[in-house]
Amino acid sequence: MRVLLATQFYPPIIGGEERHVRNLAHGLTARGHDVTVATLAQNGFPARDNNGSVKIRRLPATIRRMSGLHADSQRTHAPPLPDPELSLAMKQLVDEVRPDIIHAHNWMVYACLPLKALFRIPLVLTLHDYSLICAKKNLMRAYTPCTGPGLGKCLPCASDHYGALKGVVTYAGLSAMRPFGRRAIDVFIAVSQAVARDNRLAGLRHQVIPNFVPDHLEASPAPNERTRLLPQQPFILFVGDLMLLKGVGTLLDAYRNLRAPPPLVLIGRRLPDTPAELPPGVHLFESWPHEDVLAAWQRCLVGVVPSVLREACATVIIEAMSFGKPVLASAIGGNTDLVESGVSGLLFPPGDVAALAAALTDVIGDAGLRQRLSEGSARRAPLFQAASVIGRIEKVYDDLLADRRQAAVGRA
Repeated sequence: MRVLLATQFYPPIIGGEERHVRNLAHGLTARGHDVTVATLAQNGFPARDNNGSVKIRRLPATIRRMSGLHADSQRTHAPPLPDPELSLAMKQLVDEVRPDIIHAHNWMVYACLPLKALFRIPLVLTLHDYSLICAKKNLMRAYTPCTGPGLGKCLPCASDHYGALKGVVTYAGLSAMRPFGRRAIDVFIAVSQAVARDNRLAGLRHQVIPNFVPDHLEASPAPNERTRLLPQQPFILFVGDLMLLKGVGTLLDAYRNLRAPPPLVLIGRRLPDTPAELPPGVHLFESWPHEDVLAAWQRCLVGVVPSVLREACATVIIEAMSFGKPVLASAIGGNTDLVESGVSGLLFPPGDVAALAAALTDVIGDAGLRQRLSEGSARRAPLFQAASVIGRIEKVYDDLLADRRQAAVGRA
């Protein structure tokens, strides 16, 4: 079949969502499908490109011309409402490609919605976060999980996050488009039970299909100037943005409570709220290439995902399991879909320093427990690899196309 994937960004602009779309695109082409990726135009990248057998089309958008609205000029996010220039470019691309399925990711779906009545192509939306219901996408108010949308909460929260003008436009656009999207989108895919529940997909046609990684993850094949900096002895590993919402403060406080602990390695982006003081034994490395991060997973003793925010479906947990590593994770959001506590890792209450310190002490000090969790992690990993997951997405497409054929027969 011909599949059009619509995503805000695509590698070499990289993040968890972008890596997911790239892996899906290549996985679908490996299964014999014709895949085109529609993404936002970015400075320095050609409008028409190929990534192996995947065709890349970078589309112009009015939002791109409003540079003052974006802190990062390379990540000009799609708005939660139709962008006229982007929707027109999407129409022209659909005319060219004639896809059987349009599969959008997060807010790029709003560029596709105006085309639904025109082309009647089945439309799938994967939600990688809480962006159907929350203008900030994370369903958090400061450092506290939000109970749900409401004008009195959402408008000031969005304005604080984006600034007054952008916050009002984002909230108003999302609120206005939500009912239309819920009617026009044929199938929602949520990457975790938490994403399905908190985006309020009950009553809508949806499936929970997790993020995934390639069947064989490839770490850096030989030591390089970065991986040589890793401690020689086994270490605790955290990978992600070095921010309080990701639980870095909780992790550092728990680490301070450990007696003679192994080294703690932090790999990620330093942000304004990254703690300035690091206890002895902590190594911080900024923004490593992915293959070097995988090399760190390969060598570590245990992984920690201590987020206080609702993680949608943390790919770092899947990567850790792919290398058979125990994962200590906060029991929030999609973490509970991935980590089976006592089998592949341990879950602890988010923000609970004492509970995390106790979990670390248990896993570090008990080789038998660590071995059992490692074996459970390795057994669980294939559930979240391409061979298991892409077929489930492919079946969503097949079912929609079968529905369309049946409807055509009924009209005849």
